[in-house]
Amino acid sequence: MTSTHISLAGTIMAAGQSETQADIQGNELHERELARIRAGQLDLAGLIHATDALKQGGRPELTIELYKTWIALNPDHPLLYAAMFNYGMALSDQKDVTGAVNVLRDTVRLNPDFYAARINLGSALERLGQVGAAVTAWNGVATGLPALTGENLNFKTIALKQIGRVLETSNSDALAEDTLRQSLELNPHQPDVVQHWIALRQRQCKWPLITDVGTMKRADLVAGISPLSAACYTDDPVFLLSNSHRYCRTSIGLTPEPADALPPLDPRNRRPGPLRIGYVSSDFREHAVGFSMTEVMEKHDRTVCEIFGYYCGVPAADATHQRTKAAVDHWHDLTGVSDADAARLIRAHEIDILIDLNGYTKDARTRVFGMRPAPVSVNWFGFPGSMASPFHHYLIADDTILPRELEYTVSESVLRLPCYQPNDRRRTVATERPTRTQLGLPENGFVFCSLNGMQKITERVFSRWMSVLAQVPDSVLWLLTGTDETNERLRQAATARGVAAERLVFADKRANPHHLARYPLADLFLDTFPYGSHTTAADALWMGVPVLTLMGRSFAARVCASLVRAAGIEEMICTSGDDYVARAVAYGRDPASLRPTRERLIAGRDTCQLFDTPLLVRRLEGLYGQMAQAAANDVLPVPRLRGLDLAHTYGTSLDLTESETLTDEAYRAQYARHQRETNALYGEDALAAML
Repeated sequence: MTSTHISLAGTIMAAGQSETQADIQGNELHERELARIRAGQLDLAGLIHATDALKQGGRPELTIELYKTWIALNPDHPLLYAAMFNYGMALSDQKDVTGAVNVLRDTVRLNPDFYAARINLGSALERLGQVGAAVTAWNGVATGLPALTGENLNFKTIALKQIGRVLETSNSDALAEDTLRQSLELNPHQPDVVQHWIALRQRQCKWPLITDVGTMKRADLVAGISPLSAACYTDDPVFLLSNSHRYCRTSIGLTPEPADALPPLDPRNRRPGPLRIGYVSSDFREHAVGFSMTEVMEKHDRTVCEIFGYYCGVPAADATHQRTKAAVDHWHDLTGVSDADAARLIRAHEIDILIDLNGYTKDARTRVFGMRPAPVSVNWFGFPGSMASPFHHYLIADDTILPRELEYTVSESVLRLPCYQPNDRRRTVATERPTRTQLGLPENGFVFCSLNGMQKITERVFSRWMSVLAQVPDSVLWLLTGTDETNERLRQAATARGVAAERLVFADKRANPHHLARYPLADLFLDTFPYGSHTTAADALWMGVPVLTLMGRSFAARVCASLVRAAGIEEMICTSGDDYVARAVAYGRDPASLRPTRERLIAGRDTCQLFDTPLLVRRLEGLYGQMAQAAANDVLPVPRLRGLDLAHTYGTSLDLTESETLTDEAYRAQYARHQRETNALYGEDALAAML
């Protein structure tokens, strides 16, 4: 959910205004119109017409002096506030945010009821880091509107969305959720607000997760859920596939052939030499993806691959960022670069294979992939599922995450590694090891842990955990902290299930070396479901802590099973919720039974498949070679997208939280029945791609 920018430039136009000649240079136009302003010959409509022409001609910086001069010479004009507003927007567009704030404040003083100025003033203040002042500006709109009109309703909706977005960023989850709910009640047609409202409720462990909001029914909200939130919500891979497709089409706004796509490439004409591999990520920094990818970059064989790193995240200078930057052959920062310019840059580098390490996650550059800057696009590691886009050709997985019988749940062509997830064997672990007492854990009781984000904790998972604690005396559950309010909500939920609140212990968030150092204090790591642990589980396994996981149907619900299997402790994979609870209880009652597993983890850490990064990189380069050879032979997978809109509509009618209770046979039969009914209505094979 991005900051909203409201612009009125170009809306006040005089009838009959002559068109500017296309061949007039920007400087000539600027000087001519400036002379007309000084002579009192240019009205407001003419000013806006001239500034629009300068912007369209690629010279937006020349509009600044025109606005400034016109405003100085027309202090009594009845629409002065509109000219000042456009002046402020021009300053903002030229990165003079401080100047924009000053002008927009004058605009608000001149016309307090001009709510577009208040909203944009808030956005400019936020860019300067003045978050409190920004919220005050937006509150002036949300609480100060006069009679309810369509325009005022729109302004209030936008103001509430802006306030909610800033509150979410500052971890004021409850206030942010309530503010976004108010915005939805005013205007239910806000997909981005729906997505963030659901994500906030997940982060706060509010159950049931999805309830009616105003005129929006549960099915309407489910239809708007984001792909990441959906993976935390349901183990229904067909719905997750169709939901990703809908998100790509509606929220990203990408079609099979975007208007701004670059001209097609002929991979048969590639220049000689190593394959040029481009990795695109916002997470080449202290982030789970960044930690995991560093050694991959370092281990690539430069006689096989030439590596380009494209960074699109927040400004970073941490050790992981610097290490990644040093490991690649070419580094390019795409932050602040438009999608079109980024795509043209990648095209200029003649990239053979472009790897999407974001998927549908924060700061992703999905539109860049939509412009098809490289002949082959690959979805790997950053997003646990199918992109369901028209332009991602391959998905890299492994036999556990995507066995052949589940390939129907993704749109891409599947290629496999021995283990899907990369890991860094050079990760730093703090030398100072804390004691249980120092971290509030019992010295003698059994410590279950699940140091995942709160958004992965569903009501069903939490109830299973409480059942385990109830059956293992003196045990505790060690969780990664949420907000104080969320922690208290979980304590109350524990009490309601007959477990003392103090048996939940919350771990503060720490830098990765210190986070890793505390893992050995736990006896058993309990995985979440349906969105299981990924790098979090790998961290536990690296530190010798056994991981108990429940394997589901969807991609996100099978990654942890892949990691556990690759670590050599396949016996820790459960196939039902009852088995998961029973196994956890058995280990909790007999801690000694876990000792062989822990010893095997520690002894095999340097030899097991999970941490064999050189093997992963060699196999990865082999996959790249297969992709390049197929492209050279004019063979490129076509994403399987037929019928996904119909499948999504059907999925929203289901109780998606109950999908895990179905047998595989019942699950497939459910969609097979829908397939038959849909084909009868819309024509044979309307959903043939699904099952």
